[in-house]
Amino acid sequence: MRTHVFRRSVGLLVVSVVIVACVYALLARNGSVKQLPKPRPAEEHRLLSPETYTYLLNQPAACKVRKPFLVLMVPVAPHDYSAREAIRKTWGTASQDTLTLFYMGITEGGQARSTLWEESRTHSDVIQMNFLDTYKNLTIKTMMMMNWLATHCPDVFYAMKVDADIFVNVFYLVRMLRSSPRRGYITGSVISHGKPQRNAASKWALSEQMYPEDRLPTYVSGAGYVFSIDLAAEISRASRFVRLVPYEDVYVGLCLRVLGIRPVYGRTWLFKNLFEIRNLEYDRCRFAGLVLVNGFQPSQLLQAWKDFSQGYKSC
Repeated sequence: MRTHVFRRSVGLLVVSVVIVACVYALLARNGSVKQLPKPRPAEEHRLLSPETYTYLLNQPAACKVRKPFLVLMVPVAPHDYSAREAIRKTWGTASQDTLTLFYMGITEGGQARSTLWEESRTHSDVIQMNFLDTYKNLTIKTMMMMNWLATHCPDVFYAMKVDADIFVNVFYLVRMLRSSPRRGYITGSVISHGKPQRNAASKWALSEQMYPEDRLPTYVSGAGYVFSIDLAAEISRASRFVRLVPYEDVYVGLCLRVLGIRPVYGRTWLFKNLFEIRNLEYDRCRFAGLVLVNGFQPSQLLQAWKDFSQGYKSC
């Protein structure tokens, strides 16, 4: 009797295992179960590895001194001092809850180290590594920023990658983030169903050899996006499984796909886009209801902010 029961139990167990295996295989084939791709070759990953580069200027204690709620990371060219100064005089220092840092590589012609060193000593907001600072290397720059955040600011709540020609309404942004998820969260102007540009003459060209897929991943526009701080380390980890492409926002989207994280569209309940990647004519009350607006030269930013900071509360 006991032998019969035992054999029956073993038979049921085997059947159960086979059923589970079949279900898992079907789910995996249909895309319901995430399969991690194979790690990239070591020589390719070296381009995105922080151990490949060294810091020429760094601010390792920045988040310990201030303990900000939100870190604003601005990728900028070494020679673009006017953009950094405009940001320092406007949204970069407008809120006690935020910390703004400028991230850069080196130029082919060479930027006077003494000039940047003096700027860094004065403002304590310049971070520089010895990768070549070019448009094609924006992915490298962004991944170095992610690693820096994960290493030096693990206890802040949020970070924002934002370009140097952007108007940022930090007051609205901080209020919005107070009620946002604290983990696995990334928001901005979401781009879905994009196709790779195959025209070799295009600034955004992606050859089939570089990117063989017919569709781009869902991603957030690189003009400016906000994410919970845990994603800095997660995106850095995922980069080991993602082949390098030169467009940083698409690359971050590929990393998010590996992680199974979908960006959240930054918009109000009326479906108004909060992350305006178009260049809009300045309007105080319109800008008061947005997180960012694209396409501001330093002089334009200074002029608009003077009016905005004094009158946005009346809107």
